[in-house]
Amino acid sequence: MISDTSLPEDRSLTSDALLAPALPRRMACWLYEGVLLFGVVFIAGYLFSALSQSRNALDNRHPLMAFLFVVLGIYFAWFWTRGQTLAMKTWHIRVVDAQGRPLSQPRALLRYLAAWLWFIPPLAGSVAFGASSAEAAVLTVGWIVFWSLTSRLHPQRQFLHDALAGTRLVTHHPGKLR
Repeated sequence: MISDTSLPEDRSLTSDALLAPALPRRMACWLYEGVLLFGVVFIAGYLFSALSQSRNALDNRHPLMAFLFVVLGIYFAWFWTRGQTLAMKTWHIRVVDAQGRPLSQPRALLRYLAAWLWFIPPLAGSVAFGASSAEAAVLTVGWIVFWSLTSRLHPQRQFLHDALAGTRLVTHHPGKLR
């Protein structure tokens, strides 16, 4: 039997090492990321309202959304080029490119833009059909379930936005070979 220490350094390039973590673990990581993003969005929103001297929550609503879009893009691109966000570290998940290498900045930004496919279609549909808030929430949750289940169609069980961006999620245990 070969021990883990005798495996070659480029083990991360084998197809087994590039298989996605289980879907429930990835979705748990996704939910935890949402909890952590609450703090990022709160601080960024507070900074924006202080700098723009907004007195009402509806003042500068569209510039605020654009600012938060950029802040989230910076947040994710910065962490993904280093391999993991805090939520991904907690759940032992790492993002790499299709060959198992760390992401470049352009690839991380492409993944960020493609990841908006989790939300854009149901929100656009809600606006197009004049859905109530409850209907929009049901549509969004339904779309998220559908979107996550499409990973079952990918040979390595990757999400569609990862396939589009040329990235993949892999299991990563610190202290072990990747």
